[in-house]
Amino acid sequence: MQALEGVPAAHYVTPGGKAMSVAMSNLGPLGWVSDAAGYRYQATHPRSGKPWPPIPPVLLDLWARHADPDVPPDACLVNLYRGAAKMGLHQDRDEADMRFPVLSVSLGDTAVFRVGGTTRGGRTASVRLASGDVCLLGGEARLAFHGVDRIIPGSSGLIPGGGRLNLTLRRAAPAA
Repeated sequence: MQALEGVPAAHYVTPGGKAMSVAMSNLGPLGWVSDAAGYRYQATHPRSGKPWPPIPPVLLDLWARHADPDVPPDACLVNLYRGAAKMGLHQDRDEADMRFPVLSVSLGDTAVFRVGGTTRGGRTASVRLASGDVCLLGGEARLAFHGVDRIIPGSSGLIPGGGRLNLTLRRAAPAA
């Protein structure tokens, strides 16, 4: 993806030292990163030190239509799933204000997305997210546990070399 030139997707490490199977980068003023020091948002790529590229207008428009017309997102996580990459059940809790939703755009191969309630260990449901699908976690669902069980290889030819690109918009910093 040309927009990520200088801020390449990387397999971050969890605070516990385990490498994530999903390669990640970011767009926008802030980007989500993880390393031995923990999970956080910061203004620069952790390896190159370069600022994250801007969020494209088409994604800002999508946010304004479906999430919040008055307060724009300040972070867009770019997750690249290839091969056996997956993401365990988790909550998005690193943002300053949970009133703002998380809006996700799926591109490329279909993902088997799992979503549950706001407590760990509860009942979950699986949904297939195909290329072009948009998912909004807001209101009561803002803190729903969710993850990606697997990718269905070859279900789309959109991503060169195969895989799934997930663009996840959010408001990380407090709104002014």
